[in-house]
Amino acid sequence: MSERAVPVGGPIITPAFRWLMLVFGVGVVMAAWRFIAGLGPVTALSDGYPWGIWIAFDVVVGTALGCGGYAMAILVYIFNKGKYHPLVRPAVLTSALGYSLAAVAIVIDVGRYWNIWKLPFAWRWWNLSSALLEVALCVMAYVIVLWIEMSPAFLEKWKDGPPGFLRNLATSMSPILDRALLWIIALGLLLPTMHQSSLGSVMLLAHNKLHPLWHTPLLPLLFLVSCIAMGYGVVVLESTLSSRAFKRKDETPMLASLGGVIAGLLFAYVIIRLVDLAARGRLSLVFSSGWLSFWFLVEMALFLTPAVMLLNARTRSQTGSLFRIGMLVVLAGSLYRFVTYLIAFNPGPGWSYFPAVPEMFVTFGIVALEIMVYIVLVKRFPILAGARQGAEAH
Repeated sequence: MSERAVPVGGPIITPAFRWLMLVFGVGVVMAAWRFIAGLGPVTALSDGYPWGIWIAFDVVVGTALGCGGYAMAILVYIFNKGKYHPLVRPAVLTSALGYSLAAVAIVIDVGRYWNIWKLPFAWRWWNLSSALLEVALCVMAYVIVLWIEMSPAFLEKWKDGPPGFLRNLATSMSPILDRALLWIIALGLLLPTMHQSSLGSVMLLAHNKLHPLWHTPLLPLLFLVSCIAMGYGVVVLESTLSSRAFKRKDETPMLASLGGVIAGLLFAYVIIRLVDLAARGRLSLVFSSGWLSFWFLVEMALFLTPAVMLLNARTRSQTGSLFRIGMLVVLAGSLYRFVTYLIAFNPGPGWSYFPAVPEMFVTFGIVALEIMVYIVLVKRFPILAGARQGAEAH
């Protein structure tokens, strides 16, 4: 039987947390400057590069890093692998935080941010042929779904708390949530399948502005396969890091058995990628595209290295090796997305882009906020299974 999730406990404000607060504070100042001065003075964006790291990293990479909950739901609820259930709640938390803060990044990036609230309501003016519309609506809905999926952790805490409003709310809401959760989980499987593939569809529209090594009709499939692999990679990283930071019992045996699934996805991605290039006569571009050839080969190496490492049973049984594998998987998918949206995208002569310092600090601030909220929630709510109360993060 799986260990019950419990709050980690311990102080919130640690030296590491103070540094995160400082980084977040700088990010808030930079974001405030963006809203006061506009995008032009604060960013390196232009008509040629209307999207920078706020979209390429915070949204396109960030939502893929937030697919741990989606990936674990596929394994637990579709393939009925109940032994992985202890990994679901922390994975859903990282997903909820990743998607919520990606939504924040979109608001910061959009020029007329004051109109963004109209998107779900102005249905008469929807462009039903727009991949971006589908992405926007799905992400909005998925953020809500993820926090509903997380709500049992909050309700459990409040039900055990002192009498009052929160305890009464938890007692009355728990039966309703139990009946609705099956449908919420189903929606939580559908929505990321739609919008993660659509993030690939968006770059189909770039056509000849996207280098032929990355522009393919299979972009939606490649984005979907890579995001699921990244989701499992994030689960491995989150589990190994939280076990060390919060002095939890490690979950290495469970993660080791997950290795076969991750390896299969990584090999599938590489095979699809290479067969697609071969079928369209573009394999010669692998060694004749200058710096883009370098990025392609790095991408392939990052996907293949952890896949090969996972074939070794001894490697899979070592916590340190699993951490390195998780890191490589995350880097592989992140690089693929980042290159597709920025590096391999060429709007034409005369345009260039490198993120401005304020852009980078806004991104650092968003990442710092995500880590801080994660720490607060796992210390105060039952998220992690097998956590030892009172353990302190280092």
